[in-house]
Amino acid sequence: MRFSFVSFSLCAGATLLCGCANAQTYPVKPVRLIVPYPPGGGTDIFARMLGARLGESLGQQLVIENRAGAAGVLGAEAASKAAPDGYTLVVGQASNLAINQNLMSKLPYDPLKDFAPITLIATSPSLLVVHPSLPVRSVKDLVALAKAQPGAINYASAGNGSPGHLAAEYFKKLAKIDLVHIPYKGATPAMLDVIAGQASLYFTSPVAAQPYVHSGRLRQIAVTSAKRFAPLADVATIAEAGYPEFDLTSWWGLLAPAGVSKDIVARLHADAVKVLETADMKEKLATQGAMVVTNTPAQFAAYIKSEIANWGRIVAVSGARMD
Repeated sequence: MRFSFVSFSLCAGATLLCGCANAQTYPVKPVRLIVPYPPGGGTDIFARMLGARLGESLGQQLVIENRAGAAGVLGAEAASKAAPDGYTLVVGQASNLAINQNLMSKLPYDPLKDFAPITLIATSPSLLVVHPSLPVRSVKDLVALAKAQPGAINYASAGNGSPGHLAAEYFKKLAKIDLVHIPYKGATPAMLDVIAGQASLYFTSPVAAQPYVHSGRLRQIAVTSAKRFAPLADVATIAEAGYPEFDLTSWWGLLAPAGVSKDIVARLHADAVKVLETADMKEKLATQGAMVVTNTPAQFAAYIKSEIANWGRIVAVSGARMD
């Protein structure tokens, strides 16, 4: 019995030492960063900005893997089922962690139980843009035109249940207008058709829209936050046009599968925050229409929970469903 006890103690000690060594040496190989949306959209742009700098900080390459589909569900599901060893990370967003919970009767993952939050990355209101051929330059112009021509104006979205879809449906309810929804399979094809004039307006990420706004291929009308957004301070809010309850903000965050060690979460959090809080990164995101926001893993977990409740209210008002 003495031999068994000593053997057990030695094995337990070896396991503990091994665990500590793994945490201290992590990472020893490239890390996969799942982006649950197509290349070219706002989430993809954020992921690549962060991934390049975070990889340098960690001393290993962050390999971007785009897994688009089902409003971000496919990529999030893949991440939730990955080994909790720190070598798979995912960019979470309002859609796949808060909106879908309210739109779908059943998700293949639990946003609150199946992930280990690391930190928020950034927040940004959506930006309402229109094709230049649409004769509107303000929310009031748009509402007046829509009421004069009910059902004649269409809008694009990145897909059913996307933030842009819900923003437009919420706007329709508040303004009492009729707009026709054209859902696309991702932000990039939606953006391209709005630029081409196949769709007239689009609630999208400022990150993706700014290059086209600056080139004159799109016209920006308003942001969806209740107050003006600092990186786009010259753009009015929908609330200012007479809809004070209109307040929607998108966000992006970094997560790992649930069960990853606290030491690895701490390392990822420290490195990610260090990268995000640099003046250079803040400036890059600001020029894209987003604001860096970081927090602790516990704060991020609480934020996700509060956002599920917030978007639940919006979904209820909009009447949108995906089942």
